[in-house]
Amino acid sequence: MSARVSPDGSTATAGDGATPLLSAEGLRVVFPGRRGAPPARAVDGVDLDVGAGEIVALVGESGCGKTTLARSLLGLVRPTGGTVRFAGAPLAYTGKALKAYRKRAQLVLQDPSGSLNPRHTVYDAVAEGLRIHGYAGDERAAVAEALSRAGLRPPERFFLRYPHELSGGQRQRVVIAGALVLEPELIVADEPVASLDASVRGEILALLLRLRDELGLSALVVTHDLGLAWNIADRVAVMYLGRIVETGPVESVLTNPRHPYTQALLSVLPESEGEPVVLTGEPPDPARIPSGCRFHVRCQVLASGAADAVADRCRTEDLPVLGGGGRSAAACHWARQG
Repeated sequence: MSARVSPDGSTATAGDGATPLLSAEGLRVVFPGRRGAPPARAVDGVDLDVGAGEIVALVGESGCGKTTLARSLLGLVRPTGGTVRFAGAPLAYTGKALKAYRKRAQLVLQDPSGSLNPRHTVYDAVAEGLRIHGYAGDERAAVAEALSRAGLRPPERFFLRYPHELSGGQRQRVVIAGALVLEPELIVADEPVASLDASVRGEILALLLRLRDELGLSALVVTHDLGLAWNIADRVAVMYLGRIVETGPVESVLTNPRHPYTQALLSVLPESEGEPVVLTGEPPDPARIPSGCRFHVRCQVLASGAADAVADRCRTEDLPVLGGGGRSAAACHWARQG
């Protein structure tokens, strides 16, 4: 069992409180290297829980492993190591088990245009999941209810439309309706508003919140935008180079960030006070993860000399995996000394 780190740096075991709806423990996804290169550790030891009726934001730069982690949680990428559990039961990777699981956990992608077949009507796009899973009820009524829940009313007005006849926001609502029609318990939304105009983004976020309140739906929202996390999430997990480096209730993390990486991400938000932190370089290659703290080569606190007391540890001593539950914690030698 992986070590869990509490806010004071002590460790505890998982299992406190109710069983999470979705849980990952020690999750690893390693891709083979090309032409003799070392394997890439895209997800390198992650514990992450999503409770019933909870919205968790998974935040980080492009290339940090967020999407690979999300896809592995849905069984779309088989982990190299670790365990995924849904409602307490380990995820099985047989075709039958995965088909049953994907009825309960649905993916919503960032590009609604790419998610919808341009030759299919809205009705067929939403009904596709029902047909795949052999739905025996009233298909027309189920499609109408899903469209209505997604905010497309009256739903019959959209049945025979094609994606090119819809706005970007309407297309994203169709994608969400296609997930809702199977009555899932969890949705994983990968950058759900990244391709939308600012005027529409708030509507889609409000929709996700309403679905949580009305249906008890859980959600893992994958995003690079901490502002989005602030508006929608109950809890946030900040990811860097394959690991969760800070986690906790959204207000705690975003008003009092402890990890220098989280501080840097927050500093560039328009409403942030003070000077923005410009991180040097790109995140390291996941095939060549630095020793010690994986952020130390870009860390603005270490570079400024403020972390000289722990500088050697930052460069050489690895940090334990953060717990996946609700406790606030940061994988940072400098934060833990405070």
